Amino acid sequence: MSRFTLPRDLYFGKGSLEELKNLTGKRAVMVLGGGSMKRFGFVDRAIAYLKEAGIETRLFEGVEPDPSVETVMKGAEMMREFQPDWIVSIGGGSPIDAAKAMWVFYEYPKTTFKKLLTPFSFPTLRTKAKFCAIPSTSGTATEVTAFSVITDYQKGVKYPLADFNITPDVAIVDPELAETMPPKLTANTGMDALTHAVEAYVSTVAQPFTDPLAMEAIKIINKTLKASYDGDMMARESMHYAQCMAGMAFSNALLGITHSMAHKTGAAFGTGHIPHGLANAMYLPYVIQYNAVNKRAKERYAEIAKAIGLKGKSASALVNALCDAIRDMNKYFNIPSSLKEYGIDEAEFLSKIDDIAKLAVGDACTGSNPRPITPAKMKALFMHVYYGTPVKA
Repeated sequence: MSRFTLPRDLYFGKGSLEELKNLTGKRAVMVLGGGSMKRFGFVDRAIAYLKEAGIETRLFEGVEPDPSVETVMKGAEMMREFQPDWIVSIGGGSPIDAAKAMWVFYEYPKTTFKKLLTPFSFPTLRTKAKFCAIPSTSGTATEVTAFSVITDYQKGVKYPLADFNITPDVAIVDPELAETMPPKLTANTGMDALTHAVEAYVSTVAQPFTDPLAMEAIKIINKTLKASYDGDMMARESMHYAQCMAGMAFSNALLGITHSMAHKTGAAFGTGHIPHGLANAMYLPYVIQYNAVNKRAKERYAEIAKAIGLKGKSASALVNALCDAIRDMNKYFNIPSSLKEYGIDEAEFLSKIDDIAKLAVGDACTGSNPRPITPAKMKALFMHVYYGTPVKA
């Protein structure tokens, strides 16, 4: 038996932020990131709508990119003091992911991250609060997913938390918020969304309900991401919806080793933090080459290639065309093609790669990858990624 879970309600379209005035409750904690939503006036609007609903709001601000365990604990402590019946998070993937984890520790103060690391093992939520997610970026789709990524900086490891309990109750996908994204963020988050859709489509647990969402997201992203990057706001709106569709797909079909690799390298190197979307963009062509040894995966990648208008006389040729198309997109967005080009120190990379490879194999996303992988094979794949050399069967 399979399962397909989405938020109970999804509101979309320009001005849909106003739906906050229809929430029913008494108190809300609003979880925010670095301040852009405040500068652009969206926080004041949200507070006003919640006030109209009769809801008192308190802010938790300053969630960092790649939110930390410490930030999560501070937010949960604030929630325990204020006792909200709504948790509302506005911003990119980081504040929404952080708020999801805060929600768990608010309702279950005695739980631990160690207990939560087992996928789909969370205690039952909504004993104290419901959750509303409002994305400002077009990539993570955390507003519709059962996932949260939290970083333990002391260990240099990202932990993907997974449980349908943390799927938001309400998602508000208002493209006006996405209009504030700078080009670099537009590119990185857009490539994250593309990776979500591609990995969901080839996942071992892809299903009839996720395939159409993943494929349509791929087609829209292929058609609109470059224009969105260049400032076309109609394309930006389309991307905001496409990334949400990709999220619906991967939340239920899961992901693959592109994400495993990105999770375990984002905070691993002292010579440079790697933004999650950029890491996915770099790694995706190499992972496609690795996975295409699997017959089913090769056929599915070929289907993607044909769907976006690529040509090839065989499945292998179509897979190569897909990899080339992704590399061309990366080049358009000035995304490096290798970790060496990105600036990761070679000596540090070589000293850490054995441990990183083991951690990546153990990542929650590895299990649904279409081709099995061992630590030795993961290390070899990372070597290709570092030096920019082709992956061969």
